[in-house]
Order: sequence, then structure tokens, then C-alpha cells
Amino acid sequence: MQDSIKPSYSSLTETEERWSINSSRAYLVKTLETVQDLIVVSLCIGLFCVMVIQLRAMFFSLLPPLNFHGVTADILFLLILVELFRLLIIYLQEQRVSIGVAVEVAIVSVLREFIVRGVLEVQWTQILAGCAFLVVMALLLVVRVWLPPTFEGIDPEKQFSMRKRKEAH
Repeated sequence: MQDSIKPSYSSLTETEERWSINSSRAYLVKTLETVQDLIVVSLCIGLFCVMVIQLRAMFFSLLPPLNFHGVTADILFLLILVELFRLLIIYLQEQRVSIGVAVEVAIVSVLREFIVRGVLEVQWTQILAGCAFLVVMALLLVVRVWLPPTFEGIDPEKQFSMRKRKEAH
């Protein structure tokens, strides 16, 4: 009779041990996610400070004598920083990187380089490579926009973010 009781006691100990391992693993994952969120928040603060400094420099570049290329470069750089900031905010809210925003940042960055350097001063191979890159980025945006209707209105990114929110609660 005691032998039949003993295995159930040992299985209870194994269950407790598994629960302990799973809870410590969950605690470790939660801690790492918190540290990662703190890193992203510090990136947001740093990026915001860089945006303020860049905005100040842009206003000073508007004073005479006006340097059109410099002002244009400053404005486009500020737009890139704003988009990166938005990318970090989306990451903090939904714990995912937005493909659309990342592609938009890449497109604006390439266009900024062409505008700042001047298309006439860039080698034709660099222009060709930049154009190929822009075509690929545009295709990524189109694919991202046109895929959800093929799933009868189901937006995979929205479903993923809804699932993450339910798991968090």
C-alpha cells in the first residue's frame, strides 16, 4: 500500500519542480523583456534629443545666407529621425517592428542621399543601385498593402498585435 502512495508523491514533486522551472523561466523572460523595453525607451529619449538638436540647427540654417541643399538635407534628416522615433514607439506598443515604417525610412534615406549629393554628381552605377533598391522597397510596400485583401480582409499584422495584447493581459 505504501508503494502505491510513494509514486504519486514523487510525481507531485516532479510537477512542483516543473512548475518551479517554468515559473523561473517565465520570470527570466519577463525580466529580459523589461530590460529590452528600457533599452528601447533610452533609444527613444536619445533620438528625441537628437531631433531637438537637429531642429535647432535647421532653424539656424534658415538664416541668411540661405543654403538650399543644407536646409533640404536637414529637413529630410529630421523626417528620417521622426520615422525612426515612430518605429520605436510602435515597437514599445506592439512588441514588433513595423515593416511599413522601416521601408519608409529606407526610402527616405536613399532619396535624401540623392538630393544632398546631387544626382548629377553621383556615379551612374550608384544611381542604378539606388533605383533598384527603391524598386525593391516599393515592391515590399505594395506586397504589404495588397496581401491582406487576399485573406478576405484579415490583416495579419493586426491579428498578431491583438494576440500579443491578449497574452499580456
